[in-house]
Amino acid sequence: MRIKPIPPAELSPELRYVHDEIAGLVGRSQHQVNMLNAEGALLGPFAPMLQYPQFGIPALSFLRTLDTAATLPKTVREVAILTVGGALGARFELYAHEIMAGIVGLAPMTIAALAAGGRPLGLTEAEDIAHIIAHALVSGHIIPDATYQQAVLLLGQAGVAELFFLVGGYSLIAMILNGFDMPAPGQHG
Repeated sequence: MRIKPIPPAELSPELRYVHDEIAGLVGRSQHQVNMLNAEGALLGPFAPMLQYPQFGIPALSFLRTLDTAATLPKTVREVAILTVGGALGARFELYAHEIMAGIVGLAPMTIAALAAGGRPLGLTEAEDIAHIIAHALVSGHIIPDATYQQAVLLLGQAGVAELFFLVGGYSLIAMILNGFDMPAPGQHG
């Protein structure tokens, strides 16, 4: 771990406000995931974002919009996020979204395959196209026309656009987590 979580008492008033907003948001939407340490400091990607607020706060704003403006089904979103996390090996992202994927109803075998970077069986067509697109993008490929047209048929044009931004957003989180070697709770970095 190259960045230590910052206890709230050590933050400036402006960053303390950001910290409290994030803690409140994730506490409401992802309360099953441990996002705070014993001192109340935010874990995972939030520690580097608070350490470097000139980059972190705009990133947080973008990432929050991915949640507040979401229209894709939750299982489709979690398939895409776990595909990114599995491909890029972001420990905290996998920790958090293995939990969230189970809550929204993905099967344990599906979660296991995605987290390992594999292609699970038994996905719906919408989940499958989300996996295909996320895998292609994190592998550095342009989405072929046939794949794009099938995705538009299944998710709608706005849904496909949301999927592209979602994959980009969670790739950003994975890069921050991996760059700063941020562990999942219970792991040592």
